[in-house]
Amino acid sequence: MIKHVNHYFASITVATLLIGHTLSCSAQENAFHPGQLWPDDNGVHINAHGGGILYQKGKYYWFGEHKIEGGAGNRAMVGVHCYSSKDLYNWKDEGIALAVSPDTTNDIAKGCILERPKVIYNKKTKKYVMWFHLELRGKSYSAARAGLATADKVNGPYTFIRSYRPDAGFMPVYPAGTPDSDKVNCNHPKNKSEGFFCRDLPGGQMSRDMNLFVDDDGKAYHIFSAEENFTLDIAELNADYTGHTGKFTRVYAGHQTEAPAIFKRNGIYYLVGSGTTGWAPNPARWFSAPSIWGPWTYHCNPCQGDGAQITFGGQSTYVLPVAGKKDAFIFMADKWMPKNAIDGRYLWLPIEFKGDDIVIRWKDSWTLNDFKN
Repeated sequence: MIKHVNHYFASITVATLLIGHTLSCSAQENAFHPGQLWPDDNGVHINAHGGGILYQKGKYYWFGEHKIEGGAGNRAMVGVHCYSSKDLYNWKDEGIALAVSPDTTNDIAKGCILERPKVIYNKKTKKYVMWFHLELRGKSYSAARAGLATADKVNGPYTFIRSYRPDAGFMPVYPAGTPDSDKVNCNHPKNKSEGFFCRDLPGGQMSRDMNLFVDDDGKAYHIFSAEENFTLDIAELNADYTGHTGKFTRVYAGHQTEAPAIFKRNGIYYLVGSGTTGWAPNPARWFSAPSIWGPWTYHCNPCQGDGAQITFGGQSTYVLPVAGKKDAFIFMADKWMPKNAIDGRYLWLPIEFKGDDIVIRWKDSWTLNDFKN
């Protein structure tokens, strides 16, 4: 998602850019270096794009899209890659957690588009549950489905269960006090976004860029771009995390938003996203709410400083709470490289809090000690 060259990213020789080969140095990392090559335990650049993190039993697990070289890497030719770490700097390659299928009739057939995989753990079923954005092979971005896979072990293998559009036949819920004029009326849609909602109501809402969030009470939510990206839906998952209950709300309807990343601090819900400019970067945006159901307040761009207007060349994918540290949250973003997908980089930056507001600034290098506690 980058068409710009700027000083945020160090110059790298053509030889070094052979991502599929071992890097010359695989020494232990002790800091984050946003935008630079990030070697795993084999000395190979980490291949987990559009990813998310699951923390369990003292270890972090990073799941993301496995890319291959060239433009073909923008489609799923391998599957979802998994890595593990105890310190967030150094990552062990755990292999392919979910493999695409050689069966061309399968929903996750090799060559489909499988994006932004996220994994959560269900304490009741003791299952690991993965959701992702899925586009069927050869259908471009017309399917707009949510895909589901589960596993008994955190690193897999995950078994694909099904894909579908969420919340078919259900109307959104609204925060208390929402006037009737602000609610969807499919008899008289007020704008293009509502028109898309009503069009999709019988078969389920479109589900593209997505994330998952488990609240303090154990309830899980699926956050995704819907209505041709004209809104974000926050949808409640069932007790097993393997389906939708039909309860959902629309966030910032009528304005195109993608790449949602959600977290919670001091009882306030935060949501970071981006505009929709294809692979090219644009200004990030953030929202806050006193409840998962809203009302959600728009707060413009959280990034500050040189490069803020293009989110430093990246796009949000996840916000990671650092275990054992108060008010320590990492903004995770991808610097997309559509012409050579495997060369995508990761921009991890600390989130600063100014009261209840958030700020994200560029750092060439930083450590967890940058957080106050």
